[in-house]
Amino acid sequence: MSEVEDGAGDGKVNLAFVAMIVIVATIGGFMFGYDSGVINGTQDGLESTFGLSALGTGLNVGAILLGCAVGAFVAGRLADVIGRRTVMMIGAGLFVISALGAGAAGSSLVFIIARFVGGVGVGAASVLAPVYISEVTPAAIRGRLASLQQIMIITGLTGAFVANYVLAKNAGSSTDPLWLDLPAWRWMFWMQVIPAVIYLVALMMIPESPRFLVARGRDAEALTILTRIFGAARAATMVSEIRATLAADHHRPKFSDLKDPATGRLRKLVWAGIGIAIFQQLVGINIVFYYGAVLWQSVGFSESDALLINILSGSLSILACLVTVALIDKLGRKPLLLVGSAGMAVTLATMAACFASGTFVDGHLTLSDDVGVIALIAANAYVVFFNVSWGPVMWVMLGEMFPNQIRGSALAVSGFAQWIANFGISVSFPAMAAGLGLPITYGFYALSAFLSFFFVRAMVQETRGRTLEEMAG
Repeated sequence: MSEVEDGAGDGKVNLAFVAMIVIVATIGGFMFGYDSGVINGTQDGLESTFGLSALGTGLNVGAILLGCAVGAFVAGRLADVIGRRTVMMIGAGLFVISALGAGAAGSSLVFIIARFVGGVGVGAASVLAPVYISEVTPAAIRGRLASLQQIMIITGLTGAFVANYVLAKNAGSSTDPLWLDLPAWRWMFWMQVIPAVIYLVALMMIPESPRFLVARGRDAEALTILTRIFGAARAATMVSEIRATLAADHHRPKFSDLKDPATGRLRKLVWAGIGIAIFQQLVGINIVFYYGAVLWQSVGFSESDALLINILSGSLSILACLVTVALIDKLGRKPLLLVGSAGMAVTLATMAACFASGTFVDGHLTLSDDVGVIALIAANAYVVFFNVSWGPVMWVMLGEMFPNQIRGSALAVSGFAQWIANFGISVSFPAMAAGLGLPITYGFYALSAFLSFFFVRAMVQETRGRTLEEMAG
């Protein structure tokens, strides 16, 4: 049995069992990424099939995000009632339904509904995988293990990019027929069924969160799971510590717990969670992931080249996340967020300047060869800065920064805010790019990154090395 110190000075941890749990939980992150990224490269098919305007494209792309907001909000609270694993299993089932429905959609409305359903699953996975991982892992390595969620998200995105590229290349383009004389873009959605089914089956192999079990009065079950992870002596102590943090409030978790009892206002800690959730989207990262193919085609790259650039961005993102895994439990969460904010502000401003230097040819922005290279380098540097910091660290912090009593409710509110911001940024991009232009649009993202630096300095507290029972609101 592989073991590691638990960080509490009380013995060893069954690392092999923890690794198995984390791997299964982070398949939800893979589905999160795949379901989000599959839309990138299908816009031409959607527009030609459903006759979409720029606003219509934005709504079809953004439909999943409204579902994500609902899924994140409902999952956080529902997980306090029926359990983390059970809600993740429901989400896995929604992934399967969404993939089948989106690929078979005969109208824009049916497609939007199917993507909304998938979004509910994505929203649930986005908030529950990090908190589940945080609740079953030792404090000493919690950041590294929770960071794997972002690696799996990016792996899912990259997997979608690769699948889209291969399918489009085999068909000729995303709108050309592939198997069964159906266009390639439909098969891009149907490919999601494979990882979704794997996720659903794998979830049946992992235990429920012991902290949820203690909250529901199922101490014996929690003790069994914790004993397998931490050993008998440490497990008994942990059950007592978890019980003590919950007993201090003498009631089951509810939304009113998010208010400070002394002032009646929302706790500063909750505002911090909402803020980092929103800023993660205001910097515009999902424009790269959702509209990357369209963006690069708009400045002169072919569809095939644009899809390859997406794969390059995804690969760089994975490498950046590996850097985070190595550093997050050594440097801490807050320093990484600050470095990321500064780096993104500079690279986004560079992209805005590159787009400002372009000229319009036949209604399309065209960059010179040199400026195009600079824009491409800046875009990928931006992706690296995001994924070494805000990408994984935001999810790590949301999973660990809240006390046991308010964790589900605070996740619901923060996750809802994150996905609403995601929806607003993603749906507004086509109209902003067409109406205001890419320089102003990317200038806004650069300004958001600049402001996020000062928000982190003022509002975010370091959580490195602290147990979940030590978190205070």
